[in-house]
Amino acid sequence: MPTQLTLTALPEIPAIEPGDDLAQIVLDGYARARLEPSTGDVVIVAQKVVSKAEGRYARLSEITPSAAALELATTTQKDPRVVELILKESREVVRQRPGVIIVEHRLGYVHANAGIDRSNITSDDNEDPRVLLLPVDPDMSAQALRDTLRVRCNVDIAVIINDSAGRAWRNGVVGFAIGCAGIEPVRDMVGQPDLFGRKLERTQIAIVDELAAAGSLLMGQADEGTPVVLARGVRFRCSSADGRALIRPKSEDLFR
Repeated sequence: MPTQLTLTALPEIPAIEPGDDLAQIVLDGYARARLEPSTGDVVIVAQKVVSKAEGRYARLSEITPSAAALELATTTQKDPRVVELILKESREVVRQRPGVIIVEHRLGYVHANAGIDRSNITSDDNEDPRVLLLPVDPDMSAQALRDTLRVRCNVDIAVIINDSAGRAWRNGVVGFAIGCAGIEPVRDMVGQPDLFGRKLERTQIAIVDELAAAGSLLMGQADEGTPVVLARGVRFRCSSADGRALIRPKSEDLFR
């Protein structure tokens, strides 16, 4: 029997507002796709949808840039108010150039502009724009969504929250997981035999990152409007580990 993985963008997901019931929105998407929730499903949800539901907006008129933000804004040619938010959401600035600030986010991963974004969000006042921040705790958000889905449909669904990021060695952005629940984030293959019986020495597979990237293919990066993707056929182990398992310790990071 062939190995098969299917990806389905759940259709007609509405614009998300603070306080919206994401679990019900996901279940409504299943219904519109004429699918029934099933144990072993993996639901991949765009970070922006989660942030919107959690009300993670910041209005720039309410931000007062610090001296550090003003200085960094000059060298990076960015809005000092946005820079202030980036600094508040970060542990340290890793790299910088005009237009971009690479930081270690407060959650631990290295990310451009701390994930703060203006794309695909509405503003009720064009003279006073809003920006969207990442969820406070994406792993907790993923777990809460998983728990609610399990209660409402009595099946065990894994959840991944994904975002997109560039990479140090290659052009283009790819999807990656910033939070997950109910799925093994990293599979350690050390000691497993290869096709010729040699034991693997260092191989670890970032299961949820690979699924996050696959989901991003259907989500897109512009006006596609498909922020929830269902993955079926995934061979994964259920786990209580979360997205923090994906973060390489700084002491092992050869590029910092």
